[in-house]
Amino acid sequence: MAGPSVELSPVIAASTHWLSRAYPAGTPDTIAHTLSELQARQAVTVAAWLRYPTEMDAALVAIAGPGGSAVLDWRVGSEPDDELAEEEGWRTWVDEVVVSWAACLLADPLLARKGVDAVAAAVPYDDDRPRPYPRRAGGLPNEFRRLLDPDQRDREAAVLLRHPDLLEPVAGMHRDSLLYLLDAEPQALAA
Repeated sequence: MAGPSVELSPVIAASTHWLSRAYPAGTPDTIAHTLSELQARQAVTVAAWLRYPTEMDAALVAIAGPGGSAVLDWRVGSEPDDELAEEEGWRTWVDEVVVSWAACLLADPLLARKGVDAVAAAVPYDDDRPRPYPRRAGGLPNEFRRLLDPDQRDREAAVLLRHPDLLEPVAGMHRDSLLYLLDAEPQALAA
């Protein structure tokens, strides 16, 4: 599993930025923005690690590029005034599938759990490698706590980012491939 590969950093950063701009924090304060962006980053990270599961996949996307945000921008009506402007260059690193999968994970807690479990099972656990947070008993990393178990402040900050109806235009684009990958049934997740 690519997991910690630095090759995915631009894709994760740009896709997180796109989600944070398309679904801004519930309140205009800095803490809400940060909490919302953290949840988006965790969902995008899981989605990117699922989408590019090997170091070779991560290296290839770094060479070929992920495709950009044009279709996503069109779907949610957030096209930039001038997409060729210098400050809009980050949009070329947005991965449509990663953003769609992240939207699915944000909207559906059970699917998010399956995604994180798949990532945790595939990323090798190396006791010698320093980690920002230790793994919990059972192997589930603390790095994805805000995605899996948001507290009240997290939920208030990301009210738009986690709203299933608002996310549907993006989540529905590639949900079937995520469900297939995680061997999840849509009916079981909805129940």
